[in-house]
Order: sequence, then structure tokens, then C-alpha cells
Amino acid sequence: MNGRLPSLGPRGEGWFFGQLVFLVAIGMAPLDAWPEPVASVGRWAGMLLIFAGLVVAGRGILDLGPNLTPFPRPRRTGELVERGIYGVLRHPIYAGLVLLTVGWSLMRASGGGLLLSLAFALFLDLKARREEQILAAAFPGYEAYRRRTSRFIPRLY
Repeated sequence: MNGRLPSLGPRGEGWFFGQLVFLVAIGMAPLDAWPEPVASVGRWAGMLLIFAGLVVAGRGILDLGPNLTPFPRPRRTGELVERGIYGVLRHPIYAGLVLLTVGWSLMRASGGGLLLSLAFALFLDLKARREEQILAAAFPGYEAYRRRTSRFIPRLY
């Protein structure tokens, strides 16, 4: 592969399909019997993470505007968005989805859901890397943007 991740379709449809499979699996993951107070703390922490995930992903969707696509390949008429939340994170929608799935799993007391959420985060990291390869080829300013913004976690990663 020469350091290049697979496209999985002309626009990257396979990456999007993989996301859907993960989301369904996490949503349907079996519940566990967590003891108190772990279950209560998990419910509250889960609700906070779900809220944070909705805010982060929602802001990413709004800031992308007409550039929004579920696929790694940008729209033909798309532009590089560096404003709003994209001035801090390169992939806020993916970061928000991870917060949502971890929150959902905590709220439901699902250890299997938490493990799937971790695998989902790794999957989204691979998808983001592929997307960045495509964006770097499509937009001359992408490398400079990549160097000054974090992928998922502000100032950390």
C-alpha cells in the first residue's frame, strides 16, 4: 500500500458503511449488571459525554455547511474549511461520534459497547488518515492546516 490506506470505493463508501456497522453494533451491544455506584456514575457520565458529542459533532456539521459529505473524498465543488471548530480540530464529527458512543455505552452499562467504542475510535482514526491523504492532494493548504490543528483532541492528538 506504500503508506496509503485503501479508498474502499470511489468516494470511500466502504468507510461510511463501516461506520454504520459500528454504530449499529454499539447501539445493540449487550448490557451488563454494573454495581452501584458505578452504574449511577456511568449513567451521569454517559449523559454528559452524549451531550458533549452532540455539541462537537453538531458544530462540525454546521461549520462544514455545503461541504458536508459522509465520504472521505470531498465534494468536487468543496473548499477546505478552517473556521469555527475546524480551527481547533480537523475531524470534529468523528470526535463527536466517539464521545457519543462512549457516552451511550456508559449510560447503558455496556462493557461490550465500550470495547466496540474503542474499536470504533481506531476505525475512525484510520478513516481520518485516509481522508487526510485525499485532502492533502485536493487542497494545497491542507498540510499547513494539518500542522497547526489537532486531529481529535485539542492540543493532544
